[in-house]
Amino acid sequence: MRTGFALALSALAVWPSLMGCTATGRLADADTIAASAGLARVRIPAAPFVLTAYLRIGDPAAPVSVYIEGDGLAWLSRTEPSPDPTPRSPVALRLAAADPAANVAYLARPCQYTPMAENPVCAPAYWTGRRFAPEVIAATGRALDAIAARTTRRELHLTGYSGGGAVAVLAAAERGGVASIRTVAGNLDHGAVNRLHRVSPLNGSLNPIDAAPRVARIPQIHFSGDKDTVVPPSIAAGFAAAAPSPCVQTRTITGATHADGWVERWPELLAQTPACTDGLALSRSPAAPSAAPGNGG
Repeated sequence: MRTGFALALSALAVWPSLMGCTATGRLADADTIAASAGLARVRIPAAPFVLTAYLRIGDPAAPVSVYIEGDGLAWLSRTEPSPDPTPRSPVALRLAAADPAANVAYLARPCQYTPMAENPVCAPAYWTGRRFAPEVIAATGRALDAIAARTTRRELHLTGYSGGGAVAVLAAAERGGVASIRTVAGNLDHGAVNRLHRVSPLNGSLNPIDAAPRVARIPQIHFSGDKDTVVPPSIAAGFAAAAPSPCVQTRTITGATHADGWVERWPELLAQTPACTDGLALSRSPAAPSAAPGNGG
């Protein structure tokens, strides 16, 4: 199975032994990016996975801004899945590092950054066809519970990059305590994206556009790049049209591609606050935690 995101990946195959070294280097790079913003790496048990996160909790009485990573290095070529989906350029982590909020969390996707030995269920299906499977969304919810449990307010603002945007929407549809959603180049309808690129559907994955009605009263902004040929602005527009709501806004950013043009403009974009134009946001109680916070890794 392959996806349109494979179009942006290198066609060169890499030996698994070299991939291990490369993945280690990617973790070191992530540690450096996170440390520059005071974010500390932790492991969060989130059955059936162990997820890697970076956290900065400066005010336990304030909400937490949570950034969810994209699909990472899912494919080595159009036909060959990667043995490790850890991203080479973690856009969501860079966005998190640019957020000045007191409480910031970055959440890697399943099988990213965490050693495969700690993730025995990891298999290429979880970064290809089943990347948005029910068990992936459930694990994300458990990790969000663990992050929220580090504060007394237990309120989350979710931001997802690319496939992380899909996860943000799907996770918000299943839980309380989400005060807002932002997506950046978000894959909000993977069926439409894969049809656009004429590649196989993500069988086994939930589709965020199906959850649009369930999050329609959560304030949200979906940012798209006008130069993005991977997830074009029409995807966010289609998502907004699926459940018309005064709480759902879309923004097209001039000059931005799928991966470029976001980090340097993030402070400006972050200043755009999601809101319901009728003033009636969804009121939902925070979910009870289902996983304890992870220990520092």
